[in-house]
Amino acid sequence: MMTRTMLTLDAIARPGGGFAMVAMDQRESLRAMFDAAGVGRPADDVLVQFKMDVARELGPLASGFLIDRHYGFERVRDEGILPESDGLILAADALQQEDGGPVEETELDETVVGGATELEGVSALKLLIIWRRDERREHRVELADRFVRRSAELGLLSVLEPVVRATPAELDAGTWNMDDAIVEAARELSPLGPSLYKAQVPMAGKGDFEDQRRASERLGTAIGAPWVVLSQGVDREHFLPAVEAACQAGASGFLAGRALWSDVVGAPDVPARLRELSRPRLEALIDVVDRTARPWSDAR
Repeated sequence: MMTRTMLTLDAIARPGGGFAMVAMDQRESLRAMFDAAGVGRPADDVLVQFKMDVARELGPLASGFLIDRHYGFERVRDEGILPESDGLILAADALQQEDGGPVEETELDETVVGGATELEGVSALKLLIIWRRDERREHRVELADRFVRRSAELGLLSVLEPVVRATPAELDAGTWNMDDAIVEAARELSPLGPSLYKAQVPMAGKGDFEDQRRASERLGTAIGAPWVVLSQGVDREHFLPAVEAACQAGASGFLAGRALWSDVVGAPDVPARLRELSRPRLEALIDVVDRTARPWSDAR
């Protein structure tokens, strides 16, 4: 039974119907990024402060802002950091992750979806799915389905984010093709009906622009929902043309974190570096979205 009136994607979209959203839901991976930047592994308050700085500097430009409940969600929501036009997206994934390593598996965070977290002010929930061709494949489909249904029951939008990974057998046999897996995951998971599908960039954003556009068209035909691309795994300098190629192929924009702010982690003056480096990147990406993205309402 729904607890509130169901929102539309306008809640996290720009006026023209495209998406220019900032991701700031990294947890232990962000702590590892500080370590890699040479400033050591930070305490929790340092992670929170970084997220607050990103929210203040980039949030006013974004159509949506994604954060996790562990580091800063309540402050971002309650301190009026984001304008009303910037929809708040809350991560609903519980991550299984070794220290310093990639996320290996996810489950639904019952603290978020089970009623323990106050969701007032939240427009959407996001779930990361680690997609593999292994014995847990059916479980992940069921997990994604539960997430979509639970978000709807809460009257919230659902943002589904599959990230594909090879099995050891595929790597050993040399049969792994990431782009094929991205398309296969989309065919399997997008029919579950998420409000928005968040896909990896084909070709990891590398190669000729026309090749990227054709690869994005192939992906778009497999997605039965409005879709955006994420920036994980894409070099910063390749992300803007990759977004443009995807938008020309039918994508409605992006939800990106590292491509915007990864080289600001560990800086002595984070707000100043965000203004110098990250804001111009976001502004350029917004221009691409406004010029080329398919409005979400046309993607239904």
